[in-house]
Amino acid sequence: MISAQGYAKAVRPVLDRVVDSQTEVIGRAADLIVASLRAGGVLQAFGAGHSEAFAAELVARAGGLVPTNRLSLHDLVLHGDAPRDLLADPKLERDPAVAHQLYALADPHPADVFVVASQSGINGSVVELALLVKSGGHPLIAVTSVAHTARVAPRHPSGHRLADLADVVLDNGAPYGDALLPLEGGGAVCAVSSVTTALLAQLLTAEVVRRFHQAGEVPPIYLSANVPGGDEHNLALESRYAGRLRRTA
Repeated sequence: MISAQGYAKAVRPVLDRVVDSQTEVIGRAADLIVASLRAGGVLQAFGAGHSEAFAAELVARAGGLVPTNRLSLHDLVLHGDAPRDLLADPKLERDPAVAHQLYALADPHPADVFVVASQSGINGSVVELALLVKSGGHPLIAVTSVAHTARVAPRHPSGHRLADLADVVLDNGAPYGDALLPLEGGGAVCAVSSVTTALLAQLLTAEVVRRFHQAGEVPPIYLSANVPGGDEHNLALESRYAGRLRRTA
């Protein structure tokens, strides 16, 4: 049945499957992130389209890691010299060329680790960025739907999908087409990837912090800016990464 309760009932087993099936893989991804942060690196997160929500879940939020930077197609205008109307192109994420501009604007340090999210894992900007990340010697963690990406043809001229290039692949558990509730006349409604990728982001954060604690180290974690002392705490940690963390729109 298509209803709020129907969606809630359908999404719960998907969340359980993600937790049960991705525990070991999340651990491997956390190991890459911890190694990067210990070496002075920053976690660079990117997602195009609705996968931007995953990057936002990892970057600059209360209870999350401080050394994180969000890459976005909006960077081309906000931090680059692209005209504003570029963002009106609904197929922008399919253009491999924009990945070169994003990577240059990120100006990653050698120790940085990248996490790239894409439901389908086939669009040009995502795959090209993955290729640049690997050619730069950075670890790459992919977040994608294994069920979806396996059923669609790559759009990148290399013939690669995001999952083909990653050191670790986290499966967001979303079905082909993302929407969860089937319609009688065909199609489906109510996407699930934003819910499952938010879960993955927090599971990943928890495992990174656990590794710091196990080693007797203090993880660099944000406090809410809306509690007393939050701003001072956060600014002190951010100052260690001056010029490397974008915290503007």
